[in-house]
Amino acid sequence: MVYNIGITARADDAPGVSAHSAMVMHSGGEVVFEKNADEQMRIASTTKIMTALVVLEHCALDEQVEILPEYCGAEGSSMYLSPGERYTVEELLQGLLLVSGNDAAIALACHTAGDIDSFVALMNAKAFTLGMENSSFANPHGLDGEGHYSTARDMAKLMCACMENEDFARITATKSCTVGEQFLYNHNKLLSSCQGCIGGKTGYTETAGRCLVSCTEREGTRYVCVTLSAPDDWNDHKRLYNWAFSHYTNRSVVDESIGFDIPVVSGTLPTVRAVPEEAFSAFLPTDAELTLIAEMARFTYAPVQQGETAGRIVVLLDGELLKEIRLIYEGEVPAAKHTLSVRKTLEIA
Repeated sequence: MVYNIGITARADDAPGVSAHSAMVMHSGGEVVFEKNADEQMRIASTTKIMTALVVLEHCALDEQVEILPEYCGAEGSSMYLSPGERYTVEELLQGLLLVSGNDAAIALACHTAGDIDSFVALMNAKAFTLGMENSSFANPHGLDGEGHYSTARDMAKLMCACMENEDFARITATKSCTVGEQFLYNHNKLLSSCQGCIGGKTGYTETAGRCLVSCTEREGTRYVCVTLSAPDDWNDHKRLYNWAFSHYTNRSVVDESIGFDIPVVSGTLPTVRAVPEEAFSAFLPTDAELTLIAEMARFTYAPVQQGETAGRIVVLLDGELLKEIRLIYEGEVPAAKHTLSVRKTLEIA
């Protein structure tokens, strides 16, 4: 039995972007767009995505952090911390991710690991764990420095992992909040201007240019977008998201609606239902051609045991094998009991 599932016209013309390096990655890890994605680049304050993840994995949100003089007066964007103040880890993470406080980055790093070098070691260890093969971190804030770089692909991997952390996702989605007497407004304009944007981090230095990492979800499909050295980064992200959501989708390929009644010979029931052992969904181009081929016997003999193999479903994507799923019997059918009938002829003398 063969089933063909929806074919539409192909339209794979991705939009142009201002970014020197870019990546759009589905939350499952599938890449739908890339441009110079493995070129090592400066990443400015998008570094703080890694800083936040490492902190969240080592600290409780309600831990108190005393602000020391060496945490204050950092170059660049700041939360304007003052010596002697006390903040929770969560408040400093808000200052880190919303207003890109370099002082917050230093305070969190020293609180977490004791000093900057030890914290950087944690950052690089986490990068290794995530498979960020072309990244090296030298500080927790992202100011230009020797040995501090990443790639669009690696930053997409990082953001996908971060968005699985509930606390990170909640904080990065916060549009504004109050910390002490300060009102913090998230620098990520996409939260208000891009449909479905649920988080991200901006970055800029004169050498790195404009850097932006964001995450957007629409109708259950989630993407991460990374642009590095992108003069028109806000519009780059909007265009790439609109293109990705219109050209790719999560599709249910095999579900509970698929089943086959197979005749049973010598059983207590005339048929038994064969169903897929598991459901299967896939992230695919909207115009992908899928073919389902069900292979099974035309009939079976009793007894039939529930869960036994009845055949298989082969899923082809554009003619190539995508998935193979076992068909199993949904119920059992005992063998019928047959009685022997004997006719006796009496001869009368």
